[in-house]
Amino acid sequence: MNRFFRKIHLWLSLPFGLVITVICFSGAMLVFENEVMQLTRRDLYRVERTATERLPVGTLAAQVAAALPDSVAVTGVTIYADPRRTCEVSLSRPRRASLFADPYTGAIKGHSERAPFFTCMFRLHRWLSDNMRPEGGVFVGKLVVGVSTLAFAIVLVSGIAVWWPRTRKTLRHTLKIDVRKGWKKFWHDLHVAGGMYALVFLLAMALTGLTWSFSWYRTGFYKLFGAESHQESRHGPAAAPSVRTNGGQHGDRTLSPDRDLPLRTADADRQTPKGLSRDKGIASFAHWQQVYETLASGNPAYRKITLGDGTASVSFDRPGNRRAADRYRFDPRTGEITEAMPYRDADRDGKLRGWIYSVHVGSWGGLFTRILAFAAAMLGATLPMTGYYLWMRRKYGKWKRARAGRRQ
Repeated sequence: MNRFFRKIHLWLSLPFGLVITVICFSGAMLVFENEVMQLTRRDLYRVERTATERLPVGTLAAQVAAALPDSVAVTGVTIYADPRRTCEVSLSRPRRASLFADPYTGAIKGHSERAPFFTCMFRLHRWLSDNMRPEGGVFVGKLVVGVSTLAFAIVLVSGIAVWWPRTRKTLRHTLKIDVRKGWKKFWHDLHVAGGMYALVFLLAMALTGLTWSFSWYRTGFYKLFGAESHQESRHGPAAAPSVRTNGGQHGDRTLSPDRDLPLRTADADRQTPKGLSRDKGIASFAHWQQVYETLASGNPAYRKITLGDGTASVSFDRPGNRRAADRYRFDPRTGEITEAMPYRDADRDGKLRGWIYSVHVGSWGGLFTRILAFAAAMLGATLPMTGYYLWMRRKYGKWKRARAGRRQ
């Protein structure tokens, strides 16, 4: 049986190893994308408090709406509990577009767009930089990533059968990486011990990642947990109803190039354009502050509150499903909350989507598990490389011994 698993481990690793390295490395690069962006683009994410009170949410939304092109409307505003965070304003177009605004002055700080490096990493991670064909057909990059991820899961399981020690004493030696006995021993230990240390996280990432690659797998995975699968249009679970938020991990961000969304200047004509009910849009913001104050007072530990056209959501900084949020509906004409949908009462498939994403990116336990996920993904990227090295050393050793035997 051990011989069988060794063959499975080898013959799946050889053709898919390089792709697995790319997937793991690019995934690791995306784990701390938000933190890197907030550190390098403080002008977008941070503000200096110039007043003791934030602008009313409706006033902020109206100011941003007045600066937008005629064909673009404000669809939602996200307010963070951190008083030094900018507000995020969701727009009707381009798809999932948003911009950042100073909550104290209403000044637009800039558009929300993914940095080129993270765009490259995301495309590698999901599609090997392939493009979906508008006329349909096989999405080759997505298919290769899916097949490679499935092979990786099998390789991890077979690795357990091959390398798992039979005694506690052997286990101590298996989990030790010795740097004093030469490179060959080091690479062997890194391959075996590194795989053992990262096994749980890598297997969890692979099994959850497959839900975005194959519809048949997604259907079976959801049924296993008693939920119903729905086709997702992006890498990650759905956002709040009618509101697009951008506060999660690497599956949240989309490109919103500035050239696609020119802003009106201070001297531009801001009268209501023909064919666009801007007055109705501004009127719909009238009670957003009332709704925000009601939700904030009822949820003092909130992380962010998102308001949209008759809908709202409250998110918390808690371990577990990082996409968890309490949902509300309100009457835009009065600001009265008409329906509350706590997360605990949400449908099972919605909860499962959030859990899949949280487990896949390692955010379910906060910063600590994200660090572990980053380390596991980096170790996962090294496993095929060390495996190739050990395999080539073994093949070279056999060839060298056979050559020596022929000489005798």
